[in-house]
Amino acid sequence: MRIERGWRLIVALLIAAAFAVPALAQQPAEPPAAAPAPTAAPPKPKPKPKPAAAAPTAKPAGPAVAAAGGAQPKLLGQYGEWGAYTASPSGKKVCFALAKPTSSETVPPNRPRNPVFMFISTRPADKVTDEVSIVIGYPFKPGSEASADISSTSFALYTQQDGAWIKNAADEASMVSAMRAGGSMVVKGASAKGTQTTDTFTLKGASQALDRIAQECK
Repeated sequence: MRIERGWRLIVALLIAAAFAVPALAQQPAEPPAAAPAPTAAPPKPKPKPKPAAAAPTAKPAGPAVAAAGGAQPKLLGQYGEWGAYTASPSGKKVCFALAKPTSSETVPPNRPRNPVFMFISTRPADKVTDEVSIVIGYPFKPGSEASADISSTSFALYTQQDGAWIKNAADEASMVSAMRAGGSMVVKGASAKGTQTTDTFTLKGASQALDRIAQECK
């Protein structure tokens, strides 16, 4: 699925507004490398890989985000660390489950990053159900893969800019099923600067949050 500029801006608004509800603190932004990094890069629909072409730079969230979206997410329920939300940007209903990691490590240690999120979205108008995406808080090393481990199962992740999605779309349903049954997910990746990261997400409450958004976005 192609990245649509309008959708990227709308989701940036949804993320900012959703986390304004529980009022969770943000982390400091990572200093720019060769190019400025997005200030609060949002989860977005999975793009198609472009082996030969460089990915466009995402614009940071700001006043243009609010102008583009104008949608206020509604908290449907909080299930452990997982929140279930719905919103209707541009009149198209979307539902999403959202969580932050319970622990994060970097090598070298204590490297600053933008906030990290896992985002599972359902968009009936686009015929998308339970699309898993992760915003990692820094630009990934170009051309690199990340990984998501649930119990003894490992899923390869395709990366672009600061986002990661499951590499093999056919495995996405299996990944979501593993999330429903698992206790935690460990996501590993590498930044453009060479920083190695390990983020652990609790999966307690994920199944209930997914059930709630499935009920809302049938």
